[in-house]
Amino acid sequence: MGLKRAVDFFLALVVSVILLVPILLVAVSVRLTSPGPTLYWSKRIGRFNQIFLMPKFRSMRVDTPTVATHLLENPDRFLTPIGSFLRKSSLDELPQLWCILAGKMSFVGPRPALYNQYDLIELRTARGVDKLLPGLTGWAQINGRDELPIPEKVKFDAEYLERRSIGFDMRILFLTAEKVIRRRGIKH
Repeated sequence: MGLKRAVDFFLALVVSVILLVPILLVAVSVRLTSPGPTLYWSKRIGRFNQIFLMPKFRSMRVDTPTVATHLLENPDRFLTPIGSFLRKSSLDELPQLWCILAGKMSFVGPRPALYNQYDLIELRTARGVDKLLPGLTGWAQINGRDELPIPEKVKFDAEYLERRSIGFDMRILFLTAEKVIRRRGIKH
């Protein structure tokens, strides 16, 4: 855990500096294209099922219900003018670098559940996945992302728990970059 935390911190610091200009450009774009705050802070479930606030660049209108996107009847109608682009490019995730620096998240781990995704939280807890820091990306993310049903996500999260290592994390990061570039597995 100590080595992973050190690598996460150092890598988040380097990436934050490298991406400072793009982060600022996205922030200004969000602010100019829709009313409301630049960042959306959502209650998420972290390690040992502790709630923390996770920032994302706002890709949805401020009147969007607080549920997982796949539970919205017509999610596209809630997107801001640049929301679809931010989500498909994963640029909306950049503020989570702050959570990695603060030790609330890791680069690789199970994606943090919304505080009200009780079925996901319960299944992860039963499999011991709640012991892990949530990640910016994870094994389930590269094996289907939004397309996976919850039991399948948990299966991949549990597999990550058993197989976790620096080498496996590097593989997941590499595969994540490939998915983001090709925009695969993203519905909204």
